[in-house]
Amino acid sequence: MSAAGKNVLVKLIVGAGKAAPAPPVGPALGSKGVKAIDFCKEFNARTANLTPGIPIPCLLTVKPDRSFTFEMKSPPTSWLLMEAAQVKQGSGRPGHDFVGTVSLKHVYEIAKIKQTDERHKEQDLKAICGAVISTADVIGIKVVP
Repeated sequence: MSAAGKNVLVKLIVGAGKAAPAPPVGPALGSKGVKAIDFCKEFNARTANLTPGIPIPCLLTVKPDRSFTFEMKSPPTSWLLMEAAQVKQGSGRPGHDFVGTVSLKHVYEIAKIKQTDERHKEQDLKAICGAVISTADVIGIKVVP
């Protein structure tokens, strides 16, 4: 443990239902004294209702006694946009080359997914839509009406 008596935060992105003690999960948790298999079992159980493999960001809090809690967030906005646009990766030259398009309806649906996150709960849906559109610009996906 890095500092005695303090909680340690670990950020991971794990595919829904695909957590395994192999890298990146095992080494990230093992170095903090957490049994990776315990996290994997709980994570996989909590993501059983999702499509396998969807990337799920997790914020893990490791307590001094090596017990842990974790909060799951919605998939990354860029991943949701690329799924909606049906593209595998973003543009090498965003703003110049577009790799796909999404409709405002897609933006709204993604914003509703993002609103389920703790940090966006109090945010206006319109503001979240703006952030989704900004992310689309950054990865080279055009938003059309």
